[in-house]
Amino acid sequence: MSLGNDAFTTRKNRRKRIRTVLEILVLLGAAVLLINAFFTLKTYRPFDVNQMDMGTGSADDTGFIALSYFGVDRTGDTASLIGRNQLYDHLKVLKDQGYVTITQKDIKAYYEAGTPLPKRSLFLMFEDGRRDTAIFAQDILEELNYKANMMTYPENFEKENPTFLKPKELKRLEESSYWELGTNGYRLKFINVFDRYNNYIGEIDPLRYAMVHEYLGRRYNHYLMDFIRDKDGVPKESARHMESRISYDYERVRDMYKDSIGYVPQLYVLMHSNTGAFGNNPRVSAVNERWIRQLFAMNFNREGYSFNQRNSSIYDLTRMQPQPYWSKNHLLMRIKYDINQPIHFIVGDEKKQEKWELMEGASEIQRETFILTSLPAGHGLARLRNSGSFRDVHVQVHLRGNSFGGQTIYLRADDAMNRYISVSLENGELILREKQAGLEKELYREKLLILDGGVIPSIEEDKKAAEVTELETFARYADTEAQAKEYLSRAAQRKGEPAPSVADGAEPYQGTASFHAREDRQLQIDLRANQIALSLDGKKVIEDIAVKEQNAGSLYLGAGWNADAWSQRNLADDVYDGVFDKLIVTANTGQSPDKEQVLFSAELTGWDKMKLRISENWEKILGWFLRYL
Repeated sequence: MSLGNDAFTTRKNRRKRIRTVLEILVLLGAAVLLINAFFTLKTYRPFDVNQMDMGTGSADDTGFIALSYFGVDRTGDTASLIGRNQLYDHLKVLKDQGYVTITQKDIKAYYEAGTPLPKRSLFLMFEDGRRDTAIFAQDILEELNYKANMMTYPENFEKENPTFLKPKELKRLEESSYWELGTNGYRLKFINVFDRYNNYIGEIDPLRYAMVHEYLGRRYNHYLMDFIRDKDGVPKESARHMESRISYDYERVRDMYKDSIGYVPQLYVLMHSNTGAFGNNPRVSAVNERWIRQLFAMNFNREGYSFNQRNSSIYDLTRMQPQPYWSKNHLLMRIKYDINQPIHFIVGDEKKQEKWELMEGASEIQRETFILTSLPAGHGLARLRNSGSFRDVHVQVHLRGNSFGGQTIYLRADDAMNRYISVSLENGELILREKQAGLEKELYREKLLILDGGVIPSIEEDKKAAEVTELETFARYADTEAQAKEYLSRAAQRKGEPAPSVADGAEPYQGTASFHAREDRQLQIDLRANQIALSLDGKKVIEDIAVKEQNAGSLYLGAGWNADAWSQRNLADDVYDGVFDKLIVTANTGQSPDKEQVLFSAELTGWDKMKLRISENWEKILGWFLRYL
């Protein structure tokens, strides 16, 4: 018995030692990141006018681009924070294109004194004042010799929230020489909020917003943009009260920055204008404009496009907000069509690119992944060279582009694309089409939710879920216990009310999902003679549907932007990335799969494959420790 206990104890202690070593490695890594974020021996070097290609006259005014990231974390697997490696890729590709960072002082001189800027000028911002942004961006700025602006809400200075930087840390960032300071205003708050069923919610802070955002449409506004209104759109405050309310926020900005860092940052981002003025109402706009001109030297008043020139006001600047899922070519495509200047797209592995003919858009190959970027409001298309004789094939691929937009495999296609068989993941649906003599016919369409075994809610069911969530949100953040009990009672009552389902004959909810929802699907296509079968994530979803197009033809990959997709945060983004990972094409002669001829494979082999898998598994292990320890 004691021997058994000794063996058990030995195994237990061995596991403890291994876990302790791993924990120490993780903590050491985190400590290194923190030290790098706030202590550096390097110094930012401004661009040298004598060594730069400068714009000199009005005809040569190439302006500058402005990019603003929400924040940075280690992996970038959220809807808003970009991963450290992805941020490096974005900024490195701009560095390679010749972009240098400019400062607030450079922008002032450009607008006020006509001082020229380098022809490739970048003004870089990070919003929300997050501590992880400073940690993960610092070494990137140092390596690339880039300078950025850290935007903050001073309301967060007073909160015991480790997410946000405090004044002492902001001062250290500034002292590092790689950062300047700016502000998004006193607070982030939403007013005049309605859900997608036009239920009035009112005023909510970011915590409440996070709980109910799934059920919101476009009917909400930011705190400084309008009068606070009731459910009928009637102001709940007088003009004098509105002016006092808005002025209070600017006064707090002025006083808190002066007290905490010694001055008011001269860079302001008005949240969230895009109105052509400084608010949705002329009186509100007038109050904002008066305070903006009094406190700040410049204001980013618009979002969606990156390009600024002298023909705009220094108080009406525009910025673009790159998203975590953007490829390098996605960023470059957006910039190219903003500035109307030459841009060199990234191809990645040049040897592997030789196997493809790019027809539309841009393409990059990273290890086992083919990223096809569409033209703005258009398509991306690439043909696999030497595939014109493909007829009976088995295709497997991981599709990792966003839900909204289309990722398509074309088979048996002719050069003019007048005939083909296509399989698409498009706007949350699996679609099979066939085209002959220029006429396209749909053979199959089904929602991924249904294929996953889910149930499409009815409009009434979705509306009920929205109202229950909203009442529970009000209860959680109620000012008094009595209010909380009242909201919980109403939520329980609403939850108990019946709502007809689609099976009962009710109309299905067909709402638009966020453009930021990402897919990760394994698609398999079996095409032989006049039959096609499809599997998704290892599950057979189509058993031998008949097709008429039986001629041999090429394999194409397609990526398409969806005009119905939208993002409340980035309404102007009309570029889409199709992400095709581990594409393998084999002959389909009826033999066992291991005996079929491999016609094309994007998978790595040998040592390269082993290194990639080790790297992927290490990231998973590290991510687990950072999440759960």
